[in-house]
Amino acid sequence: MSFIRFRDEDLKLKDGTLLKSRIWLPHGNGPWPVLLMRQPYKREIASTVTYGHPSWWASNGYLVVVQDVRGQGGSEGEFSGFSQEASDTSQTHNWVRSLPESNGLLGTYGFSYQGFTQLIAEKGTPPPDCIIPAMTGLSENEHWSCEGGAYWWHLGIGWGLQLAAQKAQREKNWAQWHEIRENLESKKYLFNGHELLSKNDPKGMAHKWLNLSHSKTLNWKSYEPLDSWLKKPLLLIGGWWDPHLKGILDIFTKAKNAGGDPKLLIGPASHLQWWEGVQRTQLNFLDTHLKENNKKHLFPQINLWNITTKSWELSVHNKIPSWSLHSEGLASISHLEGSLIANSNLKVDTEVNVVHDPWRPVPAIGGHLSDTPGEVNRFKLDIRPDVAVFTSAPLSKDLRLEGIPILSLETKCDRESFDLFVALSIFPSEVENIVNQISTGVLRIAHSNQDKKNYRQIRLQPTLATLKEGDRLRISISGSGWPAIGINPGKSSYLCEGPSPHCLVTTISLLLLNSNLKFESLISS
Repeated sequence: MSFIRFRDEDLKLKDGTLLKSRIWLPHGNGPWPVLLMRQPYKREIASTVTYGHPSWWASNGYLVVVQDVRGQGGSEGEFSGFSQEASDTSQTHNWVRSLPESNGLLGTYGFSYQGFTQLIAEKGTPPPDCIIPAMTGLSENEHWSCEGGAYWWHLGIGWGLQLAAQKAQREKNWAQWHEIRENLESKKYLFNGHELLSKNDPKGMAHKWLNLSHSKTLNWKSYEPLDSWLKKPLLLIGGWWDPHLKGILDIFTKAKNAGGDPKLLIGPASHLQWWEGVQRTQLNFLDTHLKENNKKHLFPQINLWNITTKSWELSVHNKIPSWSLHSEGLASISHLEGSLIANSNLKVDTEVNVVHDPWRPVPAIGGHLSDTPGEVNRFKLDIRPDVAVFTSAPLSKDLRLEGIPILSLETKCDRESFDLFVALSIFPSEVENIVNQISTGVLRIAHSNQDKKNYRQIRLQPTLATLKEGDRLRISISGSGWPAIGINPGKSSYLCEGPSPHCLVTTISLLLLNSNLKFESLISS
């Protein structure tokens, strides 16, 4: 039996920096199309946490190149995050096309940071022949670090400490590496993560974003792919429980506006746990666009996994009702007292008070931001007295929900800073103690006028689910979602971090008179 061959090779950039790549070669003499991934996590790992090993892609006729980005793995230079990638990407593309085993055709793949590196290049750079970015985004604020103004606490801190540990390893600072590892394994990082980042990687991306999220600065960066790149064959992959899904949808819209014909695939996936068959789908896309004599595969423009029917569906713009929230004031005490009323003109000026106790914050479970992402039964959360719950009557017929849930309502609060953490769920027909959460969202309010009412809008994670006849729809609202987001202390002068003695008990008043739950289309027009 013969094994896939590989070698390591250096690319010398214009500034003299050497970037290290590992190259896997198919059997035979070639030449072959190139499949490129550029990543900050060492070329040896090659994103095998979610992708087939490079040898598998090579066995299917691709010259696979996995490169350590500047300042990471075996590559020289100082790692400075996204800002370094445009120039380095352009030079890398020119190099891989000229490899002796390359036939000149180039495809790119990878998720998260490796998705970003596929999209950014210097002006005038020839585009790849096809591109497959997965679970990524372009806005440092909206797609990479925050939701509704709240920093992704466990995700942002955990990722930042991973990069800090890699930095310590490069510098042979073993004490620092062990300190970071111990804090991650013990979950102490949830409480001292800010301090660890300040100490171990003060110039890192995660630390910078954390500080920006606590200020009023406008120094957030967003990146723009070249139109010529967006017009090339583009397969965008997202997951219903991935924090970067909004970024994927934004890239899809940009590609459409640029005159491209992008394909969108959203499946039952968290950031690190994908679905069966996704590898083969990507291979079919590559074969279609990089192999002249290969069978051409047809890809629907938008292909979505329905969370409840467990099946793939095309996007359908069906009419979805809107709902208003109603209660006699006890929706936070009794999980069956509050109601959702569809297409209602009923106007009842009712107030529901939710008391956020930072000593026992409401946890975030499942969804796209928690430390346990995915599908989850949130019944035990909904019966807590610090969660306001509103449930519809049993449906008279099946209802398909596709799009972005948006909850709007007036609030007031006895503190200047507070959070609204919202969950959308299905309460199945004739089933007790099961509430299937399908989407979550958060809004952080800071520097507000105490006890002054304001209209708030919370955008939740996009979703696709079908409720059956007899099922009920549910909205749940709390003042925290720990550790998905940090604990709001109630004062803008303190940072939102873990529970601390600075955190104040907060009463949030939900004013239901003009409340509304609606669904917005997945794709911006």
